[in-house]
Formats: sequence, C-alpha cells, structure tokens
Amino acid sequence: MGKLINVGFGNMVNTGRLTAIISPDSAPVKRMIQSARDAGTAIDATQGRRTKAVVVMDNGQLVLSALQPETLSNRFQEKEWGKDEEHE
Repeated sequence: MGKLINVGFGNMVNTGRLTAIISPDSAPVKRMIQSARDAGTAIDATQGRRTKAVVVMDNGQLVLSALQPETLSNRFQEKEWGKDEEHE
C-alpha cells in the first residue's frame, strides 16, 4: 500500500493508486465527472465546496477535491521525497 495524502477535510487517498491529478475546468473532464457520478464511481470529498481538482485513481474512480491541483501535487511530491529520504 502506498502512502496517504490528504485531499481536503481529512479525506485521504492512497498514493499507490493515484493515476492523475487534473483540473475540472475543461468540457471533457466535466463529462468524465458526470459519467462517474452516473456510474457511482465518483467520490465527492469537497464537503459541499467547489471542485477544484479531480484525482483519477487506477481503478477508474474519481475523487473530487476542493483543493487546487498544485496543492495536491505538492503534497504528493512531499510524500514521494520523504519515501526516498527514508531509504538513504
């Protein structure tokens, strides 16, 4: 199991299953979100706030976050660098 990163409001995502962190602003991503909601594979971790990032998991699930994609990316990179430092 990979490490966990906080995607907002205490919700965590396994970094080992993370495929992409994308912005929800484009029309294709909006359609992807709607399709995942219809299929029941969207996990809304926004606590009622505006979706600012979409985390795509390796099993096709989407995690909707109220944090900026850059913030999530920084958190992910911090976890990865921390992992590298442990092995040195």
